[in-house]
Amino acid sequence: MAEVKRTICMGCHCECGVLVTVENGKVTKIIGDPDHPQNEGAICVRGMSYQQLLYHPDRLRHPMERQPNGEWKRISWDEAMDKIASKFKELIDKYGPESLAFVFCDGDRDNIVFNVDWLTAIQSPHLLGTDAQYCIRPNWIADGVTFGQALTWEKGPDYKNSKCILIWGGNPLETHLGSKGQEILQAKYNRGAKLIVVDPRFTNLASKADIWLQVRPATDAALALGMLNVIINEELYDKDFVAEWTVGFDKLRERVQEYPPDKVAEITWVPEEKIKEAARMYATNKPASVHHRMGVTMNTNGLQTCRAVDMLIAITGNLDIPGGNLLPFPSPTSRVRSAYVEFPKLYAERLPKEVKQRRYGVKEFPFGYDKANPWNDSHPVLAFDSIPQGGIRGMFIVNDPVMGMQGSKQTAKDLEHLEFLVVMDFWMTPTASFANIVLPAATWLERDLVHELHYPSYVGVAPKVIDPIPECRDEREVSIELRKRLGLKSAYPVESVKEWNDYRLERLGVTFEEFYQKYGTVLKFQFETEKYKKFKKFPGTPSGKVELYSKTLEENGIDPLPHHEEPPVGPVTTPELMEEYPFIFISGSRKVLYFHGYGRQLPWLREIQPDPEVEINPEAAEKLGIKDGDWVWIETPQAKGERVKFKARLTWGIHPKVVNADSHWWFPERKDDPHRACFESNVNVVVPRYPPYDPVFGCPIIRGAICKITKVEA
Repeated sequence: MAEVKRTICMGCHCECGVLVTVENGKVTKIIGDPDHPQNEGAICVRGMSYQQLLYHPDRLRHPMERQPNGEWKRISWDEAMDKIASKFKELIDKYGPESLAFVFCDGDRDNIVFNVDWLTAIQSPHLLGTDAQYCIRPNWIADGVTFGQALTWEKGPDYKNSKCILIWGGNPLETHLGSKGQEILQAKYNRGAKLIVVDPRFTNLASKADIWLQVRPATDAALALGMLNVIINEELYDKDFVAEWTVGFDKLRERVQEYPPDKVAEITWVPEEKIKEAARMYATNKPASVHHRMGVTMNTNGLQTCRAVDMLIAITGNLDIPGGNLLPFPSPTSRVRSAYVEFPKLYAERLPKEVKQRRYGVKEFPFGYDKANPWNDSHPVLAFDSIPQGGIRGMFIVNDPVMGMQGSKQTAKDLEHLEFLVVMDFWMTPTASFANIVLPAATWLERDLVHELHYPSYVGVAPKVIDPIPECRDEREVSIELRKRLGLKSAYPVESVKEWNDYRLERLGVTFEEFYQKYGTVLKFQFETEKYKKFKKFPGTPSGKVELYSKTLEENGIDPLPHHEEPPVGPVTTPELMEEYPFIFISGSRKVLYFHGYGRQLPWLREIQPDPEVEINPEAAEKLGIKDGDWVWIETPQAKGERVKFKARLTWGIHPKVVNADSHWWFPERKDDPHRACFESNVNVVVPRYPPYDPVFGCPIIRGAICKITKVEA
């Protein structure tokens, strides 16, 4: 008999409401929930494809141990947990607690909480987010020193009430289709909002824009400063807000005079008139909202680029007003204990200062990884580089750094040097193939979860719709069990996943089950705006005002005003190198089909895109004798001797001097290779891993590097 169950998808960050059909204990259909306030029934193909993931023959179903001959042997959960706890204890006794690390990226945030719990309890500071140098950190820290908190990521822009929407270096139609992407389209087509998109590529979102600014990769700071020049010099800014609620406007006014539109046009390749038009459109259609993401952070000037875009919000007064960029905190949703905001602060307090100072990146990047670090984590490349030197010797990994980290072959070599590696995942991923023990993870369909990260005015619970497929387990359950077997005491009054869910909801006065029975999957709150007027300040900044000129940055030896800095390679800095490597290279632009490296096994997704693609302008391709669908090699000067293979997709939507390659490609079907051909078309093999770095976060030049393209000869 069929039963439809209501829950929330965790296939990515969106946290969309879904209706799941279950027949005889098996999931047979997943569709969007029209009554969920976030996605209103919309759902992407990736979310629907989880029914294929659940029952895929290649899904991990049992703990396995790699034997000396490389073969895998099935073991019981008791054996696996005994071996893990025993080996971790051995490493602690022999080398100290700092020999262990927990590695994650885009995983279940509750799982991160529990693993940091046992890490902190043993006094290890090595929490490693493998995208720490360029993902949310630059946005959060830039927003933090400017406004006191982050408001340009998914939780800040109030698209539903905006008259103008500026999307910069991101594409919610691919990354958050069911939620934020849908809100943008509704604002434009139902309410007539203006849409400005800044992107080197003519994306599906750019095709819907009133103005598309095709910026040269890694010159976004110059473009933002050029727009600020127009808004300030034409007196389009909010004079009352600037006078009462900001500091440093006169210095910002002086700085932007260095970026007149004609000069910015030369730097960015964006026509002067378009720069002026976009600036005027944003400034004169209030309320307006801004979203910037990894397109502006995956380079060597991430902090200043984010700050430059932030200035647009500040001087137009589009701050914490309906339709502008909302200050997410304090919020009624704070009544739920946040796995992403509240608990990392607790960990930072629990770990002794002298231990925290031994995190990788603290010495090299003291502001980004110590003074302004809200997560208490380490620089991932520096941490992995310690492995061959006898630094970190054991890891528990819940993601796929071989695919996700730059310099993939070096990452794999680092893993081979570990004395002990545990990986928990759905699949035998490239990273899992290097493990000593692999553990099978349960999906969101098989777990009870609490949701609060991207919801501005509501919280949700996601009850499981089926029990985990034997012998898959909830990662949190495994983390709690590991902590117990290590003989550690938790910082929280919980001994089970059920108790953890109830603990997170405790301040609401309900248990997980009571929440679902009383409210369903979502509880809405009234969201308050213009909170700074109530507090008579912006909590979180030293001055209590929006800091256009940041004293905090100045005191840490960082430019207190945003500025443009040329990429370390490119037509301006290394014109002679571009004779051999003539393309500006970007990679990792998001596609709704795949969440990083996940989904390459699933028939629905591979049918839509079966091969890794690189976008090339037809004019440039013709000069190289490349036709649409040809296989080509990509090479970069930073990874000499390496090359990766992609299928050319010709498009007029990219500049003739720019190419864009997919990321995280591997071939699960290639079982002849124990690592599933993970280096053949993995762009991170040739993406720079090492300096020059962003001076604050340690990010290499990922978007804005250079490369050459050659045809694969038969």
